[in-house]
Amino acid sequence: MKKTLAMLLCGAMTMALLVGCGNGSADATQTATEETEATETTEVESETETTEETEAANPEADRTTFVVGFDAEYPPYGYMDDNGEYTGFDLELAQAVCDMEGWELTKTPIDWDSKDMELNSGSIDCIWNGFTINGREDDYTWSDPYCDNSQVIVVAEDSGISTLADLAGKNVGVQTASAALSVLSDEEQQKALADTFGSLQQFSDYNSAFSELLAGSLDAIAIDIGVANYQISSRGEGYVILSETLNSEQYGVGFKLGNESLRDIVNADLKKLAEDGTVAELAEKYGISDLICLK
Repeated sequence: MKKTLAMLLCGAMTMALLVGCGNGSADATQTATEETEATETTEVESETETTEETEAANPEADRTTFVVGFDAEYPPYGYMDDNGEYTGFDLELAQAVCDMEGWELTKTPIDWDSKDMELNSGSIDCIWNGFTINGREDDYTWSDPYCDNSQVIVVAEDSGISTLADLAGKNVGVQTASAALSVLSDEEQQKALADTFGSLQQFSDYNSAFSELLAGSLDAIAIDIGVANYQISSRGEGYVILSETLNSEQYGVGFKLGNESLRDIVNADLKKLAEDGTVAELAEKYGISDLICLK
């Protein structure tokens, strides 16, 4: 009887030890699994944090396209050529930037009156088309200026108009929402001169204004000097630019206010393009070498 009881007690102890060992093994396995899962979770979180930090440092890292808004009737900066292709100094310069970054350039003609809506809605990434910085400094995030510009008056060669004072009582044309219109509307600039005009007529583009000047319904056009030079050279003789200018200004690339990351990329590329001679080459091609200020 005692022997049997001893055997039963021994068996019970053995079972207890086996169960204990079994639980220990299970616990160890569970602990190891939990540690592995924790390590994997930490690695994923670390990778996510690194990605987020990279994107925060360079929000343009995933960019593949660059959408430029421009006035399609503003030569030599942006216009449609005889082959039906959009071209111009600004568009070729934008293409050079895209080539450096590996972006695809999307040329998007816009209604100049709607340029702010297009930019702020995200339809375009920038306004790049003979865009005047002066007077708009706080409205956009600007690239460095790349072109000096002046607002001038163009008249017919036989008009008898040789000074700004001769414009009194005359019909003067200007593009809607242009820098020239701003100058002639500003009390601190040339509004006093504009008040002497017989009329100040606004046109959607300068091609239309030149047609009216040719027809004789306009006496003069207020216009950027670069555009004036291009229009006169392409139309032949019969036009002159008055020696007195309305003002002096500079062109830049306008980005949505606060978009410094994209601005900085374009600025850096423009500097490189100036250093390697690309800017000078394009300026010579479009007849604006004497206006370039980007060094």
